Amino acid sequence: MTKTYDLAIVGGGIMGCSTALRLAEDGMKTIVLDQGDLGQGASGVNAGTLSLQIKRVKLMPYALKGHSEWEAMGEAVGFKKTGGFTLAFTEHEAELLYERQALKADAGAPITFVSNNALRAAEQNLSHKVLAASYCPEDGYANSSLTGQYYRIRLKENEVQFREKCNVKLITRNSSGFNLTTSCGTVHATRLLLAAGAWLKPIAADLGVDLPVRARVNTVSVTERMPPLISSIVGHATGLLTMKQKSNGAILIGGGWQGQGVPQDGRGNVTAKTLIPNLSLAQHVLPELSNARVTRSWVGFEANVPDFYPLAGALPGIENAFVLGCVRGGYTIGPYMGRLMGDYILGQEPELPLFDPGREFSEV
Repeated sequence: MTKTYDLAIVGGGIMGCSTALRLAEDGMKTIVLDQGDLGQGASGVNAGTLSLQIKRVKLMPYALKGHSEWEAMGEAVGFKKTGGFTLAFTEHEAELLYERQALKADAGAPITFVSNNALRAAEQNLSHKVLAASYCPEDGYANSSLTGQYYRIRLKENEVQFREKCNVKLITRNSSGFNLTTSCGTVHATRLLLAAGAWLKPIAADLGVDLPVRARVNTVSVTERMPPLISSIVGHATGLLTMKQKSNGAILIGGGWQGQGVPQDGRGNVTAKTLIPNLSLAQHVLPELSNARVTRSWVGFEANVPDFYPLAGALPGIENAFVLGCVRGGYTIGPYMGRLMGDYILGQEPELPLFDPGREFSEV
C-alpha cells in the first residue's frame, strides 16, 4: 500500500533533515529518504571544521547563523569552540590573508589580525616561519561522524518518518503530486524536496531538469594519537589546509585536496598525488607532525555549481518541487539553510534570501 505524505525529501544529510525538522514544527507530514544512512554522505565524512575564516563573503550571514545552530546542538554533535588561526608564510599569502579576512570581518565575522608574539603565546608548536596570521574566537569544530546519530534522534523525537538504505529509483509526476519508486516501496507526496548533494543531477533529470551540479572529491586524513600540539583550529591563507587536534589526541587534516571518483560509483579514492602535498603542508605548519603516523585517509563528495553559491528554492519548471544543496561550507551553513528552506516551503518569508536554482550560472 502506497503511503502519502505532504512532502518527500530525497537526501538525509544535514540540509534534508534540518528542513524536515523545521516543517515538523508546523505539523507538515514529511518523510526523509536516503540511499544510505542518515548523515552518511558529505555531512558525515568531512573534517568537521566550523570556521568562519574559510567562508565566502556573500555567505557570511548564513555561516554566522549556521554556527549558532551548531553551538546550540552542543555536546550531542561534539561541538567545541576553540578559536582558530589562519596563517601566511609568504608575502603573496599575506596579501591574500589581509584582503580576504578584512572583507569577511566587514561582513560580520569577528576576525582580527594578530602578531607573531600573540600567535606564539597561544600555539607554541606552530612553525616559526609565519609571516602573518588572523584569528577568530568563534571558530571550532564538531564531530561529523555524529551527524547521522544526532538527526536520527531528532527526527524520531519530532515524529518525522525516515527510511535509510532506501534508494530512490524513479520519480514521476501525476495530478496529485509525485510518486517515488524506491527500493523499499512506493511513496507518494504532494510536494518534493531534492536534497541529495552530489547525487542531485541524476535525480533532477528524472523530472526533466538539468541542474549544473558537479562534485568535488575532498580528502581528509587522521593521525595516530599525539601529545597535545595545538588547541585551536589552524588553517592556511590559500584555503588548502584545515587542521585540528581532537580530544583523543588524533589530528584531523583537511583542505579540499582532490581525490578521484564520481558519486554514482559510490565512494571515491584517495590519490598520492594530492595526499602527499596536503600532508606536507600540514607538516610545514606543524613541524611535530613529522613524528606522527597517518592512520587513515578518505574522501567525500561535495556538490557545487559553477558560481559556487547554493541551490535553494523552487526546482525550475516543476510545480511543488524544490531543491536544496551545493552549499559551499555546507557543514557549517547546512542546518540554517534547512530552516530557511522549511520557511520557504511553508509559504513564509525566509529570514535571509534563498538562492534561485533557475538563475543564470557563470564560472567564478
